[in-house]
Amino acid sequence: MQSPDVLETDKRKLLSALAHGSIFFSGLLVSIGIPIALLFVSSDPVVKANAREAINFHLNVWLYGIILIPLSFITFGLAGGIWWLVHWGLTAWAVLHCFK
Repeated sequence: MQSPDVLETDKRKLLSALAHGSIFFSGLLVSIGIPIALLFVSSDPVVKANAREAINFHLNVWLYGIILIPLSFITFGLAGGIWWLVHWGLTAWAVLHCFK
């Protein structure tokens, strides 16, 4: 049986990864609701900090998307492709970092 500290750490890692991984559902506007819910439900300061970071990332992705999607028409898709790589790449990096 694992000690309570190990279980707490595992829970912290899972909830933090869930907050950051919610951006994978970004096609749905409700994806930002996951880190918002974690911010209000969790009492763990690390999970709350990760939820705030995830909310900030959601808002930044939407803002940059509003700017770069029209630019992708001018640059023949280059701006949109770079935005897509950054969006998914940073999300995957954040989720992996939460599990370490």
